[in-house]
Amino acid sequence: MSQGLFVTFEGIDGAGKSSHVDALAQAFRASGRPVVLTREPGGTPLAEQLRGLALNTAMDPLTEALVMFAARRDHLVQVIEPALARGDVVLCDRFTDATFAYQGGGRGFDLDVLAQLERWVQSVEAVPAGQLRQPHLTVWFDVPVDVAAGRLAAARVPDRFEAQPREFFRRVAAGYAQRAAADPQRFARIDGAQPREAVWLQVLEAVRGRGWLP
Repeated sequence: MSQGLFVTFEGIDGAGKSSHVDALAQAFRASGRPVVLTREPGGTPLAEQLRGLALNTAMDPLTEALVMFAARRDHLVQVIEPALARGDVVLCDRFTDATFAYQGGGRGFDLDVLAQLERWVQSVEAVPAGQLRQPHLTVWFDVPVDVAAGRLAAARVPDRFEAQPREFFRRVAAGYAQRAAADPQRFARIDGAQPREAVWLQVLEAVRGRGWLP
């Protein structure tokens, strides 16, 4: 298969997705596919600078959304689109669904404004007019908020998002559920509360079910 693949990983902080990104990269490489591992916000020098601002600097919800989409546009132009044009597999830790979940659900920011920013930023030449660059598959790690909070508490010093109260993450989780309900063919829901090995098998099955891995 020479066509590029764009797979994103989503979930609230503490959902446990990051280790499975690396495992899936190894599986694709073992099958002979070149892989680009990246993240949002981030993925380019400019976007990484914007990430630092977003995670550590207080700002109002509109400014926060604009920073996220500015980083995303640079990421798309500099990394994602060239990789897909080469036929690579792009595995990205978070993408636009996170903005709708965190800024839309968590912050309560206007979803119509987010949708307009999505249309501006994700309109690219490689996608037919009227359509947007979206992942071919979004692996959504759905985890109870209390479970995720327990994992975070044992992991590291929290950033500005991770330090939010549990009610914030309940709204974020609801935002993810809303995005999944609106585009069920793109989303693969993973029960992230299961043991790590069981979670990995769900991820692998989601990819194999689309014929992308043997």
